[in-house]
Amino acid sequence: MRQFLRLMLLVIAAISISGCGYNAIQQKDEAVKAGWSEVVNQYKRRADLIPNLVNTVQGYAQQERQVLTEVTNARAKVGQIQVNADDPASLAQFQQAQGELGSALSRLLVVSENYPTLKSDQNFRDLQAQLEGTENRITVARGRYIQMVQDYNTYIRSFPQVITAKLFGYSAKPNFTVENEAQIAQPPEVKFGSPQPAAQPQQSPPPAPAQ
Repeated sequence: MRQFLRLMLLVIAAISISGCGYNAIQQKDEAVKAGWSEVVNQYKRRADLIPNLVNTVQGYAQQERQVLTEVTNARAKVGQIQVNADDPASLAQFQQAQGELGSALSRLLVVSENYPTLKSDQNFRDLQAQLEGTENRITVARGRYIQMVQDYNTYIRSFPQVITAKLFGYSAKPNFTVENEAQIAQPPEVKFGSPQPAAQPQQSPPPAPAQ
């Protein structure tokens, strides 16, 4: 009889937990963690490409030391950050460092336009293609993570899940801040050889009026 009562209590408890959204909270929380791991993985992939890119550019443009140093320092700063995605301040610091690295990298790619021999180097072209693909993956991973966090936060703030979340210590997660939401869907431009604007045809001056 006692065993039967215990079994019934377990069944009732399981139904109650399921009905209050506990299981769904666990699933969404794990989805957010997996999404964050993918974001970090793609950022790391970009960081791993940078040393080879810097070395390749340096072989053709040693005089561009300032730009090369900026990229190297920005990459080192990113590597020193111990990010906690559940801490808004830590996430903001991580995002700022990644933004600085992206800006330094963009300046390096712009400088590379001045060296035709470098642009024709096969190793440089391969790195360019890998970097472009990585930027696209970062954009996709960030976009998915933003959606996952929004879904999680909306869910735990809804009734009756909000009660369950408070009982078990689940709170809203911080998210990436994007000044321009179009950045989520548009990766940074890293292509070379952008066509120059066509020169406007010169117009002949109007004839002088007859005297």
